[in-house]
Amino acid sequence: MTPGKIILLNGASSSGKTSIIRALQDVLEEPFLDAGIDKFIWMLPRRYLDRPLWDDVLGLATEAGVVGHRLMAGMHRAIAALSRAGNNVVAEHVLVERPRLEECIRLFSDLPALFVGVRCPLEVLERREASRADRTLGQARAQFPLVHAHAVYDLEVDTAVQSAEACALQIMQRLRSEKPPDAFKRLRQQRGADEQLQAKRTSP
Repeated sequence: MTPGKIILLNGASSSGKTSIIRALQDVLEEPFLDAGIDKFIWMLPRRYLDRPLWDDVLGLATEAGVVGHRLMAGMHRAIAALSRAGNNVVAEHVLVERPRLEECIRLFSDLPALFVGVRCPLEVLERREASRADRTLGQARAQFPLVHAHAVYDLEVDTAVQSAEACALQIMQRLRSEKPPDAFKRLRQQRGADEQLQAKRTSP
């Protein structure tokens, strides 16, 4: 079976990923399943969605707790399984921890996965965060220096200068281009090169 396409949007809290997903589902002819992190969080019992239980169990803005790690591990494997069953998937993420990125590299590098960086200046993120009732102040600032630290994407969009609809059209054009997505493959190769270099440094 031919694997379905994956579009993984990575960006800080309040960067506009959810709006882009909605716009993508509207403009893409094929159905794309929304399997992002928010969908998985809302599977939890309601009591886990309120602080302080959220912080103690799911984790903080830049460091997941035990349940948070399990949730993301399940999400990554579910996305890969959906793709291998022939489903197209679009998902939002906040990849601020290296092990979570490593997991995505391992699971998605052999699949048709388009890795999209959703960027936005910090001052805009904080302004959006302050205007929303469903965000904890400080999340965007904490995530900002970490979420794009790996700096390898198939495509980057900026929601401060483009609407969600314009970003979705840009992603759709990249998806339809002749060049297949390869960001996760490049990250895997980079990781392999780093491991070889480290082995040389530590060898007697």
